[in-house]
Amino acid sequence: MIPAVANPVEFAMNVVLLSLLLAGPMASAADPASPAPAAQAVIRNVPVGDPLRRVLLDTLRPAIENDLGQPVQFMVDTLRVEDGNWAFFAGRSQQPNGRPIDFSRTHYKEAMDEGMFDGPATTALFSYNNGEWRVVYFAVGPTDVPYVGWQDEFSLPQGLFE
Repeated sequence: MIPAVANPVEFAMNVVLLSLLLAGPMASAADPASPAPAAQAVIRNVPVGDPLRRVLLDTLRPAIENDLGQPVQFMVDTLRVEDGNWAFFAGRSQQPNGRPIDFSRTHYKEAMDEGMFDGPATTALFSYNNGEWRVVYFAVGPTDVPYVGWQDEFSLPQGLFE
């Protein structure tokens, strides 16, 4: 036997409300308060022959040459741009004649001696503002992955770094 309910309409409304609460929030496509899906970032590689490649490497070169105190040439492993606003470089620095850089003659000597320097590996993050590219951060010889912090700090898509 089912017990009698004092107000069957109120009981039915409570059952509906309880089931909605248990189901969790639901967003409707027609609901203007629902957030629109985020636009997918356009990320592309910057290949050899693309004029942007020279612009980015020539933007990075003075920063690395100043850091190392000598001329450099880059061996590019990764060069990507995201929506024309951000760019990422990963590669190696070497002398313009193709020979390795003697990092013991740079300010990295102490880090090398302590095992806290990982050779010619070089990474850089660029931003495009007011019609020009600029180096935001760079790392030479990092023993860890520096761009993880860059990704979080600037809310950049993982695809820029992969």
